[in-house]
Amino acid sequence: MAQFFCTSLWFAGNAIISDLVKQLHFPSSYLAHLTSAVQFGFIIGTLVFALLSISDRFSPSKIFFICAVVAALTNLCVSFNGITVTQLMGVRFITGFFLAGIYPVGMKIAADHFQKGLGKSLGFLVGALVFGTAFPHFLKSINGIPWHYIVFCTSLLSLIGGFAILIFVADGPYRAIRQTLSLSVFIKGFSNKKFRAVAFGYFGHMWELYAFWVFVPVILIAYNNQHPNDVFNVPLFSFLIIAVGGIACVIGGMISTKFGVKKVATLSLGLSCACCLTSPLFVLNGSAIVFMLFMFIWGMAVIADSPLLSTLVAQNAVAEYKGSSLTIVNCIGFAITIISIQLIDALISETNEQYIYMLLALGPILGLIALRKSD
Repeated sequence: MAQFFCTSLWFAGNAIISDLVKQLHFPSSYLAHLTSAVQFGFIIGTLVFALLSISDRFSPSKIFFICAVVAALTNLCVSFNGITVTQLMGVRFITGFFLAGIYPVGMKIAADHFQKGLGKSLGFLVGALVFGTAFPHFLKSINGIPWHYIVFCTSLLSLIGGFAILIFVADGPYRAIRQTLSLSVFIKGFSNKKFRAVAFGYFGHMWELYAFWVFVPVILIAYNNQHPNDVFNVPLFSFLIIAVGGIACVIGGMISTKFGVKKVATLSLGLSCACCLTSPLFVLNGSAIVFMLFMFIWGMAVIADSPLLSTLVAQNAVAEYKGSSLTIVNCIGFAITIISIQLIDALISETNEQYIYMLLALGPILGLIALRKSD
């Protein structure tokens, strides 16, 4: 619940982009830049956290709490009258920075509580992240709700999530405490062949994930423009398509206990790759039912492997460096998301909008190759 509440900050700016465009008079194409500001903040945050081994040296629950409170207060700044585009980007950057103390630290807390069944527990955890990411779109779909209220609501949820962790979730019994500071500890995991292979599998997954999430509303708007007789509520269906991935995370985590984490992760990554490659057949398809069914399948496949790949990273990391290993893998993975988001944004046009998403298949293909090398 805390992960769901706190990660609602992630796409708070994306959900109100149309309102910010009207207020600040900048192009709607800034959607990619707004998302990249959060991602870049998250990257810098995870890099700092990894370099300083923060979650391995200090209480993860207290770190989560502090970051949740600071991120909530920073998010509130979006609603200030007179905020400029530069200030908006700065605020979103800072929010992303402190999300680095929420998402990967949340995984560290889970890993400290579970040795067996970690894939299942991370399935629930990443599922909560997915619902949190989608939630601002749901708020936006409520007719008549002022955009400021979306900012207030997501900030309040983050505060509640932070206090919930502090009060109800102690540090786990399997936590290995590292007392000394080593600025090179975060790269030690990459000397291990299996860790390196599963990390690269995760990187391939990240190439596709956030680019898909960012452009879901764009795909829906394009469909509405091409088929005016089948108009969708863009915020509502953006929420549903992203949020359904949370269910996929939970199901994948539960199935992995029977069939194995790596096998289910590979299957999910392969299905996601297939969605990218076949997307021209379904994006803007004349049948609204076929189009929407495909979008929901893609929404599930694109994220179902995420908790399983994170589980493989945690399982192949040295216990004393587990927090730093998870954090640096997140750092690199989210750096990759900026490249894919900006690439699609730069190349997309009315003439190629049906085919452009095939580029997202590059990540899953390389990820599948990497996972084969982990045997």
